[in-house]
Amino acid sequence: MLTKTVDVHGAHTTLKELLPLVTAGGEVILTEGNTPIARLVPISSPTLTPRVVGLHSGAIWTSEDFDEPLPDEFWTDNT
Repeated sequence: MLTKTVDVHGAHTTLKELLPLVTAGGEVILTEGNTPIARLVPISSPTLTPRVVGLHSGAIWTSEDFDEPLPDEFWTDNT
């Protein structure tokens, strides 16, 4: 993996040249003087498997009163 170090004050002028390096799997270390402050790396796109509708049908349930207000004892009972 190719790594390039660039001062942050000059990075804005060379950003278009740095992006192909990152897209190809490289990384860019942004520095302020001799101090590294950030790293520009490609976003890894996870391999997503498509969701299957109904795969876990019946695995969970919701009660009929799930959206009813909770009783006052729920909020004030300290036991």
